[in-house]
Amino acid sequence: MEIDKSAEEDAWASEALHEHYAFSVDSGQSPLRIDKFLMSRIENATRNKIQQAAKAGSIFVNGKSVKSNYKVKGGDQVQVLLSHPPYENLLVAEALDIEVVYEDDYLAVVNKAAGMVVHPGHGNYSGTLLNGLLHHFEQLPKNSNERPGLVHRIDKDTSGLLVVARTETAMTHLAKQFFDKSSQRKYIALVWGDVQEAEGTIEGAIGRHPKNRLLMEVFPDNSQGKPAITHFKVLERFGYVTLVECQLETGRTHQIRAHMKHIGHTLFNDVRYGGDKVLKGTTFSKYKQFVENCFSFLQGQALHAQTLGFEHPHSKKYLQFEAPLPDSFQALIEKWRDYAKHKNL
Repeated sequence: MEIDKSAEEDAWASEALHEHYAFSVDSGQSPLRIDKFLMSRIENATRNKIQQAAKAGSIFVNGKSVKSNYKVKGGDQVQVLLSHPPYENLLVAEALDIEVVYEDDYLAVVNKAAGMVVHPGHGNYSGTLLNGLLHHFEQLPKNSNERPGLVHRIDKDTSGLLVVARTETAMTHLAKQFFDKSSQRKYIALVWGDVQEAEGTIEGAIGRHPKNRLLMEVFPDNSQGKPAITHFKVLERFGYVTLVECQLETGRTHQIRAHMKHIGHTLFNDVRYGGDKVLKGTTFSKYKQFVENCFSFLQGQALHAQTLGFEHPHSKKYLQFEAPLPDSFQALIEKWRDYAKHKNL
């Protein structure tokens, strides 16, 4: 991206720069230091890194570079511009251990391990599922976000099934199924609290949290965000936690994580949404030690994409795949099951 020299007096401003981040400040934003503003919007960013970027003249507001103590206000246009292209655009094929559960000339279904990022992004420029897919398949069609093969995604610490398109036609056909809500996606989740209803439906638009843009917020009145619907069913109760099946009708970012927290049942060990603390149970130190031991079984939230169903883009046959729970997740369930049995919860 070329910056207009008239908009910036620094000598280096005429160099070719690349936009890594861009944010429009909400009209109701009260004055806030730009380093604090960016920390709540850029994943894995530290205040020191942001201040260094400002010192180097890489942070712009309304076309002019600013220092880290600049206070953003409503209507400001914030950009982080660097001399190199975003690393996530520099896709490199890598020989990674990827579990492909189905493959033909049109598509593939993979079972992603927890802890693996789906595509490169800030702080995760290699070792992602996409890097591995490019090595395995060599050529994949790009989606609307220029990400080869990806029809949908799941979070880094969520394990489970993803479908990958191998042709342009398959990409279009599969993406339409997800848009039309005709694909089937079921997840297994362990959540805090005793879910009283045997089954139910959560409806509420999901959008970025107004203060922390790394979180998603539920807006029941649909005043912000995009409509989202999650159906849930209780599979097993352990007293202080409950095992549930969640079926997505829509596919918003962090949908299950945000919706379950919204109804008071945060996912177990969900660090970002506060599930990595003891939210239900006793005050006994032995119980706290037991829960912390349970946390150690998982890298993040207890969520697994178990079932994936869709119409094949070429044969038009309905395909459905099941991925068993990872051993660590299964061990976690057994631990809670044993606890519930012996503690008379």
